[in-house]
Amino acid sequence: MRQTTETTYWKVNGFLALLVELALWVGALFLFVQVVQRAETGGFMGFLWGALGVSLVAGVGISGFFLNQPNEARALIFFGRYLGTIRDAGFWWSMPLVARRRVSLRIRNFNSERLKVNDARGNPVEIGAVVVWRVVDTARALFDVDDYVSFVAIQSETAIRGLATSYPYDGEEGGFSLRGSPHEVAERLREQVQERLAAAGVEVTEARISHLAYATEIAQAMLRRQQAEAIIAARKKIVQGAVGMVQHALQMLADEGVVELDEERKAAMVNNLLVALVSEQDMQPVVNTGTLFA
Repeated sequence: MRQTTETTYWKVNGFLALLVELALWVGALFLFVQVVQRAETGGFMGFLWGALGVSLVAGVGISGFFLNQPNEARALIFFGRYLGTIRDAGFWWSMPLVARRRVSLRIRNFNSERLKVNDARGNPVEIGAVVVWRVVDTARALFDVDDYVSFVAIQSETAIRGLATSYPYDGEEGGFSLRGSPHEVAERLREQVQERLAAAGVEVTEARISHLAYATEIAQAMLRRQQAEAIIAARKKIVQGAVGMVQHALQMLADEGVVELDEERKAAMVNNLLVALVSEQDMQPVVNTGTLFA
């Protein structure tokens, strides 16, 4: 498909052109006055044709005035042919008898609906995103797509669906996931949306996930799974810490020479310490004061 490229079209200061326009109307009025004065004596046809010609030029010239707001562009179309685009803000005069299509160059937001898709593991999730975009090529936006605003919405939602199927909701440690890698996922989403919107002359400045959750039908099951994983991770940390404390205690007893422990008593001590440190309930200490028999 042949792409249209934006070009800059000529323009004249509107206030300067307004002075010329007023001068033309004054000239036309003067010629009409001459026609009236010479109506009885004759010789007025030249003035009449001159007045009509100047009036026609002045009347057509009025259509050349237009006003451009900041961050706004006008694409000029003359009998179906694209002439160029004027981006500068202000009061201008350009070629008359042309259609001027207004295009906003301001930054816009597209906030997608909450889409229900399956992630990379097949789990149904709800996902939504915000896409920040603006038009950078008015010719492509107007002539290469039917409706560039609708095009942005449809292509952005398509990219969001594609992204959700490429990553799992939760990933393993060190892997990318929708929930665990927000910056990487946002950059990938921006790249995918930009690829799709380049044909419309649109630049994507930012794209981020605004909503992410498991679908309702599996939300409770996944919540229990996350809780179980969190408990397992916490218990693993507790056991690692307890083992380190027991090792440190045995090493200190050996270094200080407080007591000599054989392997059986070391095993009993390790068991007692681990039970006391790892147990979720408070342990009641038992004081051993010795044996009844020597």
